[in-house]
Formats: sequence, structure tokens, C-alpha cells
Amino acid sequence: MRGKRVAVGLSGGLDSVVLLHLMRGLAPRLGYKLSAIHVNHGLSPNAGDWQRFCSAYCLELGVPFKAVKVKVEKRHLGLEAAARAARRAAFAGVRADAIALAHHLDDQAETVLFNLLRGAGLEGASGMPASGKLGRMALLRPLLGLPRAAIREYAAAQGLAWIEDESNRDEALTRNFIRRRVGPLLAERFPRWRENLARSARHFADAELDARRVLRAYLKGKGLRAPSEAKLVEMLKQFGSAGAAIWHDGVLFRRYREKVIVEKNKIRKPFKALAWNGESRLSVPALGGELRFRRVRGKGIDSSLLKGKSLQVRLRSGGERLKPDARRPSRTLKNLFQEAGVPPWERARMPLIFCGNDLVWAPGLGVDAKYLSAGRAPGIVPDWRPSS
Repeated sequence: MRGKRVAVGLSGGLDSVVLLHLMRGLAPRLGYKLSAIHVNHGLSPNAGDWQRFCSAYCLELGVPFKAVKVKVEKRHLGLEAAARAARRAAFAGVRADAIALAHHLDDQAETVLFNLLRGAGLEGASGMPASGKLGRMALLRPLLGLPRAAIREYAAAQGLAWIEDESNRDEALTRNFIRRRVGPLLAERFPRWRENLARSARHFADAELDARRVLRAYLKGKGLRAPSEAKLVEMLKQFGSAGAAIWHDGVLFRRYREKVIVEKNKIRKPFKALAWNGESRLSVPALGGELRFRRVRGKGIDSSLLKGKSLQVRLRSGGERLKPDARRPSRTLKNLFQEAGVPPWERARMPLIFCGNDLVWAPGLGVDAKYLSAGRAPGIVPDWRPSS
């Protein structure tokens, strides 16, 4: 930290007042250059008073002070999220090597609980990291392991003054509802719920780090470039969503159900129907593979039913039905592919074998019962072999 420029986010509330006071006391010993930044959201009629309080407090401590006025635009965000986004944008414009924020243990526990209630994955359940990045700057949370009670005790012992944001009493805001209503209720049964949730957040953070290592090793095994840390986090987040499609290093990764499917430089070529004239192999370059045909008695398509008829390889056009099991009614190709776990983007490019308007065979599903060879009758067994 020696010689580095550290800016403290100063709202004027208890937590940030204590953080600035602590960091001002440590600055001579650790050798960093301290400043403070106040973000004026303009959401309260008292916003001007808060800014003046912060300015006076910094003057008292001898800490350079800067105030930034922002416009909070809700758009599709809630008020809390919109204010947080505006604040981070203001912090990102500060000339400093690091930004220090006053989040503490209670904030961490409330954040984890809030994220879990929203159904968050590993990243959300990890809460806030003690250190991270904000653009080119380091993002520090030095008080993250301290409970709110300890911070209040320090302020009282040092005779510090602070301002109270009246919005902290508004229980329409989710975080205030958790803090004022849910937290005290939990404390009756689980006195250390905050510490326990904060500890869980560390476990989740470790698990997310392990997931990053696994993904990095997986990409390396595929011969692909290692992504940046930010891209890696984004990839993990997207892989957590059903139907994810992620491009990296010229390769498309898709998630379907619990599988990740890799497509390398796959170019969709136009396909025209092909006639099968009895050959053992039929190349289908437009679909990236070939059909192979074996002649086996009692299996596959009954040859005797094809006399005077021809087979064609076509793509699905919608509404096709197949009856692979004679004991069950015919079903739509869509339902059969879903049941077989064939991803949606592959279904439209599957080579289907037709006899006239009848669907006779589909890859992975088999032969329609109407055309199925039985007993010792000669049969034709198709097999689809993708090239990759």
C-alpha cells in the first residue's frame, strides 16, 4: 500500500465515518495517500446537508475531499440497484489506485440472505469479496469481518459523529426489511446467524474459485486460450443458465440440460434432399457427416416393403410423427427428440429417412413400426455418423 492512492467512499453514515477515521490513523504507518469521495444521489431533501457534513469531517481530519453529484436512473432496475450502479460509476471515475468501502459483516450476511432468497447461484451466494476490482482500481472492504455492533462501539469510544439516512427506516426497501424485521427474528433462534452466513459466503466463494479452475483446465484441454478473469466469471454465470450459448476463442459452447456441447467453426450449409440408391455409405456434407447402411436380417427397415419405392434423406419441416414402438401410439418428432435429450439446435439438422411422405427412420430414435423388419426378413439398418 505504500505510495498508493486510496479513496474512501464516504456517505457520512456510521460505517463510512468509522472507516475513514481508521484509515486516517493508519495512513502514516502504512504510507498510502488517503482521500475521500462522497456521492450525492440527490434522492433526499437532506442530500446537501450530508455533503456539507462529509466535507467538514474531511477538513477536520485533513483528508482531501471530493463530491460527485449523480443522477439515479431506475429504468429496469429498482431504486437500490440503480443508486448502487450510479455510485459505482462515480467511484470508477476517481483518480486512485484503490477504493475502500465500509461494508461490514452484517452487510455481508444480509447480502447473502437476500441473494439466496432470489435464487442466486455460487456468485450471489458468495456475497461481497473482501478485495476485488473496480475497473483499473482495486476494490477493498477492510471492515467486512467486523459486526455492526463493534463499529458502533468504536465510534462511541472515539466520540465520532455521523448522519442517519432517513431512508434506512423505509422497509419497502428489501435490505431495510431484512435488517429491521427479518434479522431480529432470526437472532431469537440463531444468535450467530450473521457470522454463520458470512462463513457460508466464504465457502461458496471457495467453491466458485474451484469452478473457475475447473473451467480454465477444461478450456486448456480443448486447446483454447485462457479467458480473462472477468470473462471467466461471466462464462460461469452464463453456464448456470439453461440454453446458454457462449463464444470463446472461435468456439461455441452450448448448455443443454446438464451437458456442455462444443461446436468448433460449424458453418451451416444449405441442404437439399438426397436419394438413397442402395449404397452402403451416403455422404451428407451439408450436415457434416455420412449415413451408413448395414443389411441385417430381422433388424432395421424391412427391405420387402421398399420394392418399387425409393428412400429420401430430408430434414424435418414440422409436424412429423414416428412410432418406434408398435405397442404405443405415434408421437411427434419434437417430443421424441426431447425425450432422447437431443438439443433443440440439432433437431432441425438431423437427417431423416422418408419413403414418400412417411417418416421411416430418425437418428437415435429408430425405425417406425410400420416399416420395421421382423423375423428373418432382410432389413436395412441406418446409422448417422457426424464428422465431429
